[in-house]
Amino acid sequence: MTGTMKAIVLSRFGGFDAFELREVPVPAVGSRQVRVRVHATAINPLDYQIRRGDYAASVPLPAIIGHDVSGVVEEKGADVGEFDIGDEVYYTPRIFGGPGSYAEQHVADADLVARKPRNIGHLEAASLTLVGGTVWEALVTRAQLAVHETVLIHGGAGGVGTVAIQLARAMGARVITTARRDNHGFVRSLGADEVIDHTSDDYVSAVAELTNGQGVDVVFDTIGGDTLERSALALADGGRVVSIVDIARPQNLIEAWGKNAAYHFVFTRQNRGKLGALTNLVERGLIRPVIGAVLPLARIGEAHELLENGGSRGLRGKVAIDVAGGTVQLPTPR
Repeated sequence: MTGTMKAIVLSRFGGFDAFELREVPVPAVGSRQVRVRVHATAINPLDYQIRRGDYAASVPLPAIIGHDVSGVVEEKGADVGEFDIGDEVYYTPRIFGGPGSYAEQHVADADLVARKPRNIGHLEAASLTLVGGTVWEALVTRAQLAVHETVLIHGGAGGVGTVAIQLARAMGARVITTARRDNHGFVRSLGADEVIDHTSDDYVSAVAELTNGQGVDVVFDTIGGDTLERSALALADGGRVVSIVDIARPQNLIEAWGKNAAYHFVFTRQNRGKLGALTNLVERGLIRPVIGAVLPLARIGEAHELLENGGSRGLRGKVAIDVAGGTVQLPTPR
């Protein structure tokens, strides 16, 4: 197919106004690729980090960014046998590997693409791809969280935390999470067994009390700051810490050494296998994506602002983008 499509183009690194809505050529489809009509995408912290210029060396401008796709296959290459025209699919585009998902159409390697869960819509599916793959990598592949173990999930009401709570629960773990007090009922509804108010309570002391001084087996860091350093104080002997956050400053891990702890740092590499496993859990009702806001494609800048400042605006879960429509759904102040 030839022709053009609407896309949001990052024309410079900077603030929320760094994007432009443009008509751009539709990419050609290779022999092992599919072209997908994008119905929905979503916003991730990686997106605004790229927009700010944190990865300037890896993102030549102008660029179409974005890391979540849910849509319908409209064209496939000659060597693609596992998908047909009209199939509903979802996936994360190759990170730093070409155009992203802020566009009406996207071309992807078939090996990255999975069938969308049948029991959710495109907005929900798009909110799950990068986050779901990241959480799977963190808890299943790296931490190897086991039945009856205890996990501390920092930031349970966020886009990553909401999925992490549900996956950990599905794996048979005891789940402790941190959240603002007005989010305690919400994270408990997702499967958290215990909730710590990080705005007023010291989570190290709270974990010690909740575990009778034993500590947790796994800590999942989604928030950064001094979490890597202080989380060691909440670990059981031989515990594991998994972080998906850049280290902004050196941290003293002497307490982790004393616990014989293992630290893992995750920058997700996507594949169909992770999404297939998540699809199974979604279709069994064990994971449900949580969408806190929806905006149309033309309001990407506003969506970035909402995600970056979402905590103060009552955002829970993901910010999704309705590419095929014009849905507007904003957080309700609490």
